[in-house]
Amino acid sequence: MASAANIVVYAGLLIGLLYGAVALLSGFCLLSGLRGWWARGDSRLIRTYALALGVAIAATQLLAARGVIDLGKSIYLQPSFSAPLMFFGGLLFGYGMVLANGCGSRALVLLGRGNLRSFVVIIVLGITAQMTLKGLIAPGRIALLQASQTTPKIISLPPLLALTGISESFARTLAASVIAGALIIFAFAHAPFQRSWGQIAAGLIVGLLVTAGWFTTGYLGADDFNPTPVTSLTFIAPIADAVQYAMLSTGLSLNFGITMVAGVFAGSLVTALSTRRFQWEGFTSPRHMLRSIGGAALMGAGGAMAYGCSIGQGLTGLSTLALASFVAVAGILLGSAAGLRGALRVQPLVSPQDARSDPLT
Repeated sequence: MASAANIVVYAGLLIGLLYGAVALLSGFCLLSGLRGWWARGDSRLIRTYALALGVAIAATQLLAARGVIDLGKSIYLQPSFSAPLMFFGGLLFGYGMVLANGCGSRALVLLGRGNLRSFVVIIVLGITAQMTLKGLIAPGRIALLQASQTTPKIISLPPLLALTGISESFARTLAASVIAGALIIFAFAHAPFQRSWGQIAAGLIVGLLVTAGWFTTGYLGADDFNPTPVTSLTFIAPIADAVQYAMLSTGLSLNFGITMVAGVFAGSLVTALSTRRFQWEGFTSPRHMLRSIGGAALMGAGGAMAYGCSIGQGLTGLSTLALASFVAVAGILLGSAAGLRGALRVQPLVSPQDARSDPLT
């Protein structure tokens, strides 16, 4: 009989395979969504992201309300956190995402399509994240964390709403319903999106994959003697762990994050080959390479400080309704806005082929 740990490992691979295929076919990406909305007036991709988040919040909170999973065991709902550090990390990640032309998950997907620039981004991101979590940069991060962390009485939205006098269970239902409902309404309040069946499917699937990750690690992985860390789709620490595992697998164990990362790449690769989207691509200039390396480094360090990325905090973290996740995502959005608009705007260097998404129709 397979152990709970093995079930979690295999489930991580399957979730990654599905995410890689869907993300390649739909162009699912927060940066692409923001760029399309702000620069070209095409909001379909950002509405896909909103739909995924709405589904993730509704389904995750339903599991938590029924006692299927304990979100309190995740890193997003820890009793102590540093709001300044998480916001600053989000800023770095958001701006780095613009420099590198995509987040860590998007880099994995594009690597499966033959984009060798993404290989450089993934390696630099993984190394920098590991340096920030456990290596040379870790003492600085820990010092900042200790100097600014707090232990608030309330760490998530439902208890905050419960201060009005309603029960916490009703507060959870109310918060999840209002936020998820608003996101879903926003997604469908746009005629072109209503006709984009592929984008609708992508949003639904990604949202359910976030929930599947929680169910896998929080329920299937529940073991009193060998508990699995409760988590879901996230890419900063898992990419760092995957790079380390590839280098030093002896003595290390596979986990949900590592196999999920491998699955995303494999799912994208198989999909790209089967749909004839695979095409080798590289850097256009040394400046292009330096920008990608710099962006990857900012994403690795910033994502480690913020405890997640545009997926790890933007979808998975927010699905827990953790207040810290709202802080981190605010930083990511502000950093992205700085890179896409205003005085700090990053001038595009990539070809039109790389900048566009491949939405399903």
